[in-house]
Amino acid sequence: MTAITASAVKELREITGVAMMDCKKALVETNGDLEAAQDFLRKKGKATALKKSSRETFEGSVCFSASTDEKRAGLVKVACETDFVARNDKFQSFIKKLANQIREQGTNDILHQTLVEGQGNVEGLLSNTIAELGENMQILASRKMEIKHGTIGGYIHSNAKIGVAVPLETDQPCEDERLKTLARDIAMHIAAFRAEAVTANQVSEEVLEKEKEVFTAQARESGKPDNIIEKMIEGRLKKYLKEVCVESQPFVKDPQVSVSQLIENTAKELGVKISFNSFEKFQF
Repeated sequence: MTAITASAVKELREITGVAMMDCKKALVETNGDLEAAQDFLRKKGKATALKKSSRETFEGSVCFSASTDEKRAGLVKVACETDFVARNDKFQSFIKKLANQIREQGTNDILHQTLVEGQGNVEGLLSNTIAELGENMQILASRKMEIKHGTIGGYIHSNAKIGVAVPLETDQPCEDERLKTLARDIAMHIAAFRAEAVTANQVSEEVLEKEKEVFTAQARESGKPDNIIEKMIEGRLKKYLKEVCVESQPFVKDPQVSVSQLIENTAKELGVKISFNSFEKFQF
């Protein structure tokens, strides 16, 4: 049997917010498996929400860059060793260059791309920055977005630990500032809310099955008959999807309307069709 260390118990507590004794019991029951212990606690109703980023121990920053016409955008997540370096102006300048690079050249074989700003390639820029700042760094995630009509809005939280990119496509050219504001507002909303997908049909079967498993275990703890349990599970799944799908969430700036209603209202004002089908969210 795996020995349960105090540090493992502490880490599980930080992730779940559950009491130390319950965390220790969960680790004992799952033979020290941190992820299995999280599921164990959820099934027992001890932990209702887990931080998705809990397994990431890196410091670093996220950066967003859009073209002048906001039809192309790059989002990048770069890790370093300390928050001190993450907030350093040279590090911030470095990740801005990376975001610009991704915006223009995409993410394919990124380290060997010729720089669009300066000389050499991305790998050389990374190596030079590591040498200059004295910390190991790693490009953890990157994404390029490009649309024909519409706008791509971005939001970086004040601590640069959360970044979101939101493409809003229109059925015809539209350069109205209200569309650009909408895209930025939705990006800010996603930064503030838990968001798994835009619509319920985009949530993967794997995620749904895992949630159903948790809800089933929780429902059975109630001791109710199977027919009631099935209804409980169905209700909880519907509630879960409403909470994690952006279109059905109450808009962060005006909870009286949902995000989908906000988009519909803006589309009517502008006289265009607005399609919101995807987003990217990086965070530490």
